[in-house]
Amino acid sequence: MRSTTSAAVGSAVFFLAAPGTVVGVIPWLITGWEFTEPLPYWAVARWVGAVLIAAGLYVCAHAFARFAAARGVPIPAAPTEHLVVDGFNRYVRNPMYVALLHVLIGEALLFGSVGVLAWALTAWLVAALFVRFYEEPVLARMFGAEYAEYRRNVRAWVPRLRPWRPAAARPGR
Repeated sequence: MRSTTSAAVGSAVFFLAAPGTVVGVIPWLITGWEFTEPLPYWAVARWVGAVLIAAGLYVCAHAFARFAAARGVPIPAAPTEHLVVDGFNRYVRNPMYVALLHVLIGEALLFGSVGVLAWALTAWLVAALFVRFYEEPVLARMFGAEYAEYRRNVRAWVPRLRPWRPAAARPGR
């Protein structure tokens, strides 16, 4: 059993390496962090982009913290002992991927970059294929009926309006 401290360190390292590359290094290679104004009055789009970046980074960091609290790292090689269905996972099954997509769309708006927008689409496609053909089957094997109930109640990519609560957590059970 992994300690919360080692899970936190593993999550922090993975956070810097994977999302750091996806929303940091690659967009920097595309834009050089140079702002363009593809259309007149692009300032509003930049503000929307900044909000999307901030919200996405918050959600992603929060989701990583939930994995550390569950003594796991959000990679299949270091899974949690229990299915993580709290925090933003009560709204959408893939909050980290959704959050990173928001960051990339925000960066595309902030920098006025079609290239970053194309990268966002590519990154989402890769993530969606990975989730569908690797992550979901692994979670189904690891967590069985618990994961099946979760999949029935929480969508993969479009958040719920109200948080889902597992049957075991509902009052009267």
